[in-house]
Amino acid sequence: MDLKGKTALITGGAVRVGKAVTLAFAREGCNVVVNYYSSADEAEQTCSEARSLGVGALAVQADIGKYEDVKRMVESAVEEFGTVDILVNSASLWRSTPFPMEDLTDWHRVTGILINGSFYCANEVAPLMLAVGEGAIINIIDLAAFEPWKNFTAHSVGKTALLALSRQLALELAPDVRVNAVAPGPVLPPPDYDDAKVERTARRTLMNRWGTAEDVAEAVIFFAKADYITGEVLRVDGGEHFGHRKPESG
Repeated sequence: MDLKGKTALITGGAVRVGKAVTLAFAREGCNVVVNYYSSADEAEQTCSEARSLGVGALAVQADIGKYEDVKRMVESAVEEFGTVDILVNSASLWRSTPFPMEDLTDWHRVTGILINGSFYCANEVAPLMLAVGEGAIINIIDLAAFEPWKNFTAHSVGKTALLALSRQLALELAPDVRVNAVAPGPVLPPPDYDDAKVERTARRTLMNRWGTAEDVAEAVIFFAKADYITGEVLRVDGGEHFGHRKPESG
C-alpha cells in the first residue's frame, strides 16, 4: 500500500508507543486520527506535531470499550477525511489483575479495551476498507500473548485474544484487507520500574538493551506497506523471547 494520502486511525495514539506510531504515519504522508480516552492535552500536542509534517490530524476522545463511542469516532474520521484506510489497535490499560479476584472491575476494563475495543474498531472500519478493496489493520500485542504473566491475568488473556483476533480477521477479510500483529518487548519502561529493574530487563534480551517506541512504529509501517503479508505477527523485542537461553543450553 502506498501510504501517502491515506488515513490512519490509531487508538491510544496520543502517548508512548501510540504517539510514535502516529508520527511515523504522518512522516509517510498519512492523515492521522488520534484516539484518546483521557489524554486530551497530549492528543492535541501529537496532532500539532503531525500537522507540522504536512498532513491532516484529528484528535477524537472515545472509550473504545463502548461501541457507541467507537461508532462516533469512526464517523468523525470519515467526516474529516472521507474514510479510514489503516487501523492500529494500540490502546491498552496496564493494570495488575491477580487471580482469583473479588472485584472484577479491572478484569472487565482491561479486557474490554483489548478484546471488545479492538473488535469494535475493526468492525466499524472494515466495511470502509472492503468498499475500496484495500486496507490494513495492525494490532499491538506483546509477549504476554505467548506466555502468561503472573498477576496480569486480564492483560495476558486480552493480548492473547488480540493475537487470535488478528489471525481470524486476516481470514475473514482476505484478500482485500490485511491484518497483522506487532509484539513489542521492552521499549518503554513502565512508571513503576526502578533502575535495577530496568537493567535486569535489558539483560533478558539478546541485545542487552531496551528498544524504542520508534522501533515498534517501524514494524507497524512495514505491515501497512507489505501487500503480501497477512495473518502474521512480528516480535520487536531484541530477542527477549530467547533471552532465557543465554546462560546455558538445554
